[in-house]
Amino acid sequence: MASERAGQAPPRRSLGERLRTRIAHKLFLLHRAMTLGVRVVATDESGAVLLVRHGYVAGWHLPGGGVDLGETCEAAAARELREETHCELAGPLRLHGLFFNIRVSRRDHVAVYVAQRVKSLGPRPPDREILEARFFPRDALPAGVTPGTHARLEEIFEDRPISPFW
Repeated sequence: MASERAGQAPPRRSLGERLRTRIAHKLFLLHRAMTLGVRVVATDESGAVLLVRHGYVAGWHLPGGGVDLGETCEAAAARELREETHCELAGPLRLHGLFFNIRVSRRDHVAVYVAQRVKSLGPRPPDREILEARFFPRDALPAGVTPGTHARLEEIFEDRPISPFW
């Protein structure tokens, strides 16, 4: 039967079936929804790490943000890198890991990517979201680097075991 329909569109569902499916999906999301974000560990030619300081939360963080509906994690990582730092990818991203961010909520997950080559598009003017975006030598990180950021840097650059938690 399936082979008879190969290449054909599935039969159209009734309005009632489509509404029931949508309602069931919305109820599922109320109870089981999860948030997904991305962070990028970006380095320059000297190996310095790119960090951002937000206007709405303390500390220095890896650049990143939420994955938009219909967007891949890799596309979100490239977009957030560009928006928050005025840098763009000059090479491929490598997935470092997926982390459960229990500090934010019981539903938050963060995909961390490594970008070994980024290109600056010029200085990023500060705004309400990002006060500052700068490269720091790994042995001279600024005060206030968040625990999650420290953990990811140690995993990547010091070959520490990867934790499942942010």
